[in-house]
Amino acid sequence: MIEKKLLFVCLGNICRSPTAEAVMNWKLKKAGLNHQVVCDSAGIIGYHSGEQADMRMRKHAIKRGYEVTSISRKVKPSIDFEHFDMIIVMDDQNIKDLNMLARSVEERKLIFRMADFRIQFNYDHIPDPYYGDQNGFELVLDLLEDACDGLMEHLETHNQISK
Repeated sequence: MIEKKLLFVCLGNICRSPTAEAVMNWKLKKAGLNHQVVCDSAGIIGYHSGEQADMRMRKHAIKRGYEVTSISRKVKPSIDFEHFDMIIVMDDQNIKDLNMLARSVEERKLIFRMADFRIQFNYDHIPDPYYGDQNGFELVLDLLEDACDGLMEHLETHNQISK
């Protein structure tokens, strides 16, 4: 039974948000909670719509056991704000962009910052690795693993999923 629907959002939906979706799906499956939560990802812009995630991101994710399989799509405000319980963004610009797309205060309340769920890393956002080197992709994976652990705790603590 699906209890929660999560949408992860970054700028182009080819690095951070599809990886957040893959990491969260892996953690949910490992905990036996994958039947309670549906995850998806989208981008603020549709430049990469229809494409797989960045090859570099996929290679780094595979080394850790994650399969980043989602296909890029643009955020659809009229559908996504209605369908998802939480829209979880990677940085403050994503929050600003989504707040402009939201049609009501209630929709704005669905928007969360991924880094706010972090447990051990002291980052206030998930940096975009697209124009950087390999270290950026590894950092994103570290931060997403940490934040997904915190998101799982948040969902359990607030009785939004149950073991």
